Amino acid sequence: MKYPIRTMGAFRRGPQKPGRTPVGWSSLLALLLFAGAASGQEQTRAGQIEKQRAEKAARLKPDEVSPAERRLRNFRDQHYMERFAAGYHGFRPKIGNMVTSGGFAIGPEYYRNGIADGLMNIRASAQISTRNYHRLEAAMNMPELAKGKIAFDAVAVHRYYPSIQYYGTGPDTRKEFRTNFLLEDTSVDGTLALRPWKGLVLGETSGYLWTNVGRGRDSRFTSADAVYTAAQSPGIDVQTNYLRNGVFAQWDYRDNPAGPKQGGNYVMQYSWYHDNRIGVYSFRRLDVDLQQYIGFLNKTRVIALRAKARLSDSDRNEQIPFYMQPFLGGSDDLRGYRPFRFNDRNSMVLNAEYRWEIFSGLDGAIFADAGKVFPRRGLLNFRDLESSVGFGLRFNARNRTAVRVDVGFSHEGFQVWFKFNDVFAARRFGTSAGQPLY
Repeated sequence: MKYPIRTMGAFRRGPQKPGRTPVGWSSLLALLLFAGAASGQEQTRAGQIEKQRAEKAARLKPDEVSPAERRLRNFRDQHYMERFAAGYHGFRPKIGNMVTSGGFAIGPEYYRNGIADGLMNIRASAQISTRNYHRLEAAMNMPELAKGKIAFDAVAVHRYYPSIQYYGTGPDTRKEFRTNFLLEDTSVDGTLALRPWKGLVLGETSGYLWTNVGRGRDSRFTSADAVYTAAQSPGIDVQTNYLRNGVFAQWDYRDNPAGPKQGGNYVMQYSWYHDNRIGVYSFRRLDVDLQQYIGFLNKTRVIALRAKARLSDSDRNEQIPFYMQPFLGGSDDLRGYRPFRFNDRNSMVLNAEYRWEIFSGLDGAIFADAGKVFPRRGLLNFRDLESSVGFGLRFNARNRTAVRVDVGFSHEGFQVWFKFNDVFAARRFGTSAGQPLY
């Protein structure tokens, strides 16, 4: 039997059997029914999702903020640090800037900028600490001479530190042998700096230093002169005065010297200390301070690195007083050790910090420190280093660290530091900048 070939035209034109749906129309009908069912399911699913969202929104509550975070945010939003630092008619309180372990220091400061047609700035301050440490300071600087190519600074400082910790000289001293001594000194220094081009500073500095060392005033510890002899700690029995001068160079390309997040700062200074009273304590010193900052993620993350060395030398018949030798330990170098824990003719220290922005005005930090003191310059190497690690917070105002809290850990325990300066604080140029205990 032969069957005719059917086409769509045949369906339209030819006779159809009762109750039979043409093949083309059945396919179209099935497609429409499937699409309708899928659309209904999609609408049902969308309704369920929307219902779940509404129920979840009804259950949502604001994030709970801890009391500590609430206080920090309020401290930031009210700009308390900026108001405090601004002062009133040239007068403002000066907080900190005392030697480590000197206690909480505060006092009045007077400053005037832009005197003499904008060429001169002056500053004077007097501070006393909770441990009866005193510091008087007066300074005049002219930073914009010759259209900013020349700068001149003059600084006078008197310090009375009644209880400086001392553990003996050398890298192998024991923390149980803790003593203390009094240090009182007065210094006057002048510095002339040239800026041949942006970022480069070359200069010369000269000054005079009067020193006095005596019995420690802290009755909890033995006075150093009762434990150490002049052979062990030169200068403990008799003090001298110094005429000092030096030269220095700096290459600075930090993005913001007050609160750097990118760039570097490399400083080198060579100083001569001439004993013009006794004639046996003259020496020479090389100070090197290298800092590098690596910012990323829009500078909300910063890696801060520092390498610092202080190398001393003297003639064969000369000695370096123990209180003029470099110290390590404290809030600015080995933060896991007590202040002035190590002392010798030479020192080196390495610091690394990772800083991140918690929110505007507050940074967190984790750090690692390593360093040592040594009697000869030939021992400048990376062996036998003391080390410490820790974490901290940096409260910022006007793009600089206003308050710093660090907790450092070492094999001798842990130390907590509350300071009003950055750990890589910019030291002023001049022979006083290379003086220990600054």
